[in-house]
Amino acid sequence: MNNLLLTIAKYSILEAVRDKFFIFIFMGIIAFFCISLFIGELAITEGVQMQAAILASTLRLFSVFTMSLFVITSMIREFNDKGFELILSQQLPRSSYYFGKFIGFSFVALLIALMNGVCLCLYAPADSALLWSFSLFCELLIIISLSLLSLFSLHSITISFSVVMGFYVLSRSIEAIQLISNSPIIAMGSISNKFMHSLLDIIAYVIPSLYKFTQTEWLIYQTAIADNISIVIGQTLIYTTFISCIALFDLYRKEL
Repeated sequence: MNNLLLTIAKYSILEAVRDKFFIFIFMGIIAFFCISLFIGELAITEGVQMQAAILASTLRLFSVFTMSLFVITSMIREFNDKGFELILSQQLPRSSYYFGKFIGFSFVALLIALMNGVCLCLYAPADSALLWSFSLFCELLIIISLSLLSLFSLHSITISFSVVMGFYVLSRSIEAIQLISNSPIIAMGSISNKFMHSLLDIIAYVIPSLYKFTQTEWLIYQTAIADNISIVIGQTLIYTTFISCIALFDLYRKEL
């Protein structure tokens, strides 16, 4: 059973190699590094900090975007080639198929996070860059599990990718949205405001606090890293487990 799980994971990694996905990631990192150099030269003060902030922000978005798209397109290709039905027609638990895919994609995400961390070592201390890349890896694990769930449920590249990106943007910006809703210029006593405020609190409670993940200030100021890393690990374990359970439930109810 473990051999089958590892075999599925291995082929997911080989697919990334055959598709030259890692080369694409490497070229993207080089491109964003050059852009950060150019913009940093335009800064009047704190040029290095400006370069680190721009590079970290763009690499995080680039990694999330490409990882989600790779997972979704890889699974869609397997659906279209009937590989999904062929594997599940064997005496193989569907949970092994899911976790095999998840492990394979997680290894790809680990390599992406390490590549980003090595690049950021040019601007930040190695320990801060390492913790930043670890947080990015945790963030990508949530994205991988959500991408698998969206594809199993929706069977569409466009819709699945839109759902994942919408979830990511909302999780990243929910704190700012809540601060805006508490602005003194808004009529706090109105029924609509109370409803929206309560709705935002519920959403913030349900979704992961991705705004606490992979923060740029860790690289620039090295502040509050230890406290946030514990939150990152805890939320990653909770949400990857929860999303994976939903995905497995949806996978087991499918008929071949």
